[in-house]
Amino acid sequence: MIHKTAIVDPKAKISPSVEIGAYSIIGPKVEIGDNTIVQSHVSIVGNTKIGSKNNIYPFASIGNDPQDLKFSGEETKLEIGDNNKIREYVTINSGTKGGGGLTKVGNNCLFMVSSHIAHDCLVEDNVILANNVPLGGHAHIEENVIIGGNSAVQQFTRVGKSAMIGGMCGVVRDIIPYAMVHGNRSILQGLNLIGLRRKNIPNKEIMILTDAYKEIFKNENLTENLKNLNSDLKKNDLVKDVVNFLEKDKKRPICTPFSK
Repeated sequence: MIHKTAIVDPKAKISPSVEIGAYSIIGPKVEIGDNTIVQSHVSIVGNTKIGSKNNIYPFASIGNDPQDLKFSGEETKLEIGDNNKIREYVTINSGTKGGGGLTKVGNNCLFMVSSHIAHDCLVEDNVILANNVPLGGHAHIEENVIIGGNSAVQQFTRVGKSAMIGGMCGVVRDIIPYAMVHGNRSILQGLNLIGLRRKNIPNKEIMILTDAYKEIFKNENLTENLKNLNSDLKKNDLVKDVVNFLEKDKKRPICTPFSK
């Protein structure tokens, strides 16, 4: 059902089961999948593809130009998966040529009021951004991450799977999987034990990850600590996630207990 006051370009590809509320605007290159609800006063423009069963709340702006001075109108994309909740005043921008041309959001995410996903970000499944959380360009947020209200993630930052970031943090360093982080400039405080237990990870596995965490971050020499990490610990899947994350991009600074 499309409200009579909505403006939907005839070239847009809209599933018959989509609901579009009053005064919403849908551009010509937009695709929206089955059973998605677009509430009133929503703007969806650009080369934007949205999956099924999403709920987009009033005054969200989806697919508009990147906030990047290098952007010069080139053809870029935004892809959003299924079953996401995009709350009031959320902004999600398309990609840039310099960043690969694609901003991508996975499935089952919750983006609370006034959160922002900038150009060329990759946000995986089951991510929660609380109120007023902006992601800078090119950020990569892995699955099951929770970011607390009024925290900000700097451009190019990686946040590993199942990490939990407290409120009002400035995240300027990469955060390992399963981490618990808070502080004015995001200091690593330990592991996200509550998140691990919610995922029904056995206590034995958590204890192995805890032992590895203590070894990896026993001092500031992460390279040497990783090199000397017990080979038995490295066999654990959770530990592998952390080690692979740390070794994947050695140019990026890592959030540690010693971060300043």
